[in-house]
Amino acid sequence: MPARIYQRPKSAMQSGKARVDEWVLEFEQTEARRPDPLMGWTGSGDTQAQVKLTFPDKDAAKAYAEKHGIPARVHVTPPKTLKLQAYADNFR
Repeated sequence: MPARIYQRPKSAMQSGKARVDEWVLEFEQTEARRPDPLMGWTGSGDTQAQVKLTFPDKDAAKAYAEKHGIPARVHVTPPKTLKLQAYADNFR
């Protein structure tokens, strides 16, 4: 059952950097999601897709995956670049 390891992104509603340094191991879906005929919710019989494990760093997540025989892909977050400008630049 394949998994992916990624660094938790900052939420759009979040101004600070809490929990941004955590790494997440998340199992990929092996079964297609289907709508429930009565309620209209989507779901599947794949319970592993509900599992999210957090780790303090990437190496710990990779070590856990190797120890338990989980094939995992690491998705590295690209570095963020800031475009610094002055407020006066809006009126040029």
